[in-house]
Amino acid sequence: VENAKVLMVGAGGIGCELLKTLVLHGFRDVTAIDLDTIDVSNLNRQFLFRRRHVGMAKSEVARESVLKFRPEAKISALRANVKEARFDKEYFKGFDVVLNGLDNLEARRHVNRLCLAAEVPLVESGTTGYKGQVTVHARKQCACFECTEKPTPKSYPICTLRDTPDKPIHCIVYAKELLFSKLFGDASVQSDLDEEDAVEAGAFRRNEGESGVDFAKRVFAYVFGSKIEGLLLKDDMWKTRSRPKPLKSADVGLDCEFVETDSSASSARRAHGLMDPHVVWSPTECAKVFVSATARLVERERPIEFDKDDDDAVEFVTAVSNLRSVNYGIPPQSVFDAKGMAGNIIHAVATTNAIVSGLIVIEAIKILHKRMDQTRYTFVLEHASNGRLLQPMSKDDPNPKCAVCGNARVELVCDTTKFTKGDLVKRVLKGKFSVNEPTVQFGGNLLHETGEDLDEDEVEHYASLDPRTLDKLPGGGVVNGTILLIEDYSQDFKFELMVTHREDWDDEKEPDGFIVRG
Repeated sequence: VENAKVLMVGAGGIGCELLKTLVLHGFRDVTAIDLDTIDVSNLNRQFLFRRRHVGMAKSEVARESVLKFRPEAKISALRANVKEARFDKEYFKGFDVVLNGLDNLEARRHVNRLCLAAEVPLVESGTTGYKGQVTVHARKQCACFECTEKPTPKSYPICTLRDTPDKPIHCIVYAKELLFSKLFGDASVQSDLDEEDAVEAGAFRRNEGESGVDFAKRVFAYVFGSKIEGLLLKDDMWKTRSRPKPLKSADVGLDCEFVETDSSASSARRAHGLMDPHVVWSPTECAKVFVSATARLVERERPIEFDKDDDDAVEFVTAVSNLRSVNYGIPPQSVFDAKGMAGNIIHAVATTNAIVSGLIVIEAIKILHKRMDQTRYTFVLEHASNGRLLQPMSKDDPNPKCAVCGNARVELVCDTTKFTKGDLVKRVLKGKFSVNEPTVQFGGNLLHETGEDLDEDEVEHYASLDPRTLDKLPGGGVVNGTILLIEDYSQDFKFELMVTHREDWDDEKEPDGFIVRG
């Protein structure tokens, strides 16, 4: 193992434990890639980091910490996104094994495809609380990471989120995906709030010279007051549902002068003395946090993307969610619980990360000693089975229907008269398949191309096709039975996508408006 070249992707919860375990087992040449910086919330389980490291690159600090007890190790630390063009097939070929400690499904798929293309074995891993798993993947020898379908985030009908929520998660998703994006996201992108609120678009637009606090108060009055009053006029909507209750500014003290307890505080809730993240705020406290968080966020440069480690963003989502909960009689959440729901967080357990890192190293050693037949999948259980918390099992065989390592054809079912080329690229190819730089063609027609070498007029041409429905695309349109060739040169990945037209969709049961099969 001393001479093995190891690529470790991810230097967080699993990565810290893994880097330590690697060097203690004699590995000398390790390259660690991670884009993230250290947050205070990492310190309770990512033991290579200390408070003085907050804000610094995870990979670089992990390297420095490990070299203190293994100075002879050769560790390269890169603060980078593994999806960058420089980390291509040839780069991956420079390693004997790749070890993944990522929590991002899109990045995991990308690494899997590059390992397949470079024919470098991959050891995958993951933890969720007390549970974890380690799996081994090698081209043509066993299943790749994508041979089995991975769970995707649940979708919710827009009409439920916007008008008739009845669960805390509905309020969280509304706050994060709809209102946060509308107020602080890319102003040129149409929001689902635009569909019904086009007339009142000014409610979400800051006026010239308007203070952040005044803007926030105006948004409050519209979203939690007059908007709800408008919904109450739709009697049919409430025949079988409880009617919501509008919130007035006077109900929560926003009709008075707005004052923060500590305007220099590091976040909106702290500015009002709300220090305990486990306490559920009162409606008045939620309103104050909403105004402060909105006023802070609106001063930043747009677009802002929601980040679970951005206190103001998390507190904005918590406040909005809880105020909507007051509107609809739904139980409110603490900022700790809301953060977990908004960030899809299952709180990490350091011991599970340590166990999984040990299992990764065991499998890596087998691979380096050419004992691939002895490699295993291993699952870490929350509750013992037959007296054991570790459950090893044989690797899966390659799935012939896998679009990544097999020769399968994938089917897209959609209404080709409504589904646009932009939907195809963003929601299907990037959203469902994690394609990094998609090229789309059928027959002799190139419908989409991505890359730094494109001319400006080519970029404009492909962008001009995005709003077109599939059936109106050049070359006679993409209609029922059309077969598209999808390629991503950055991942050395291609597959065929067959389009099936379907007109009738149930917005409640099929909120995405499309289905991917195969």
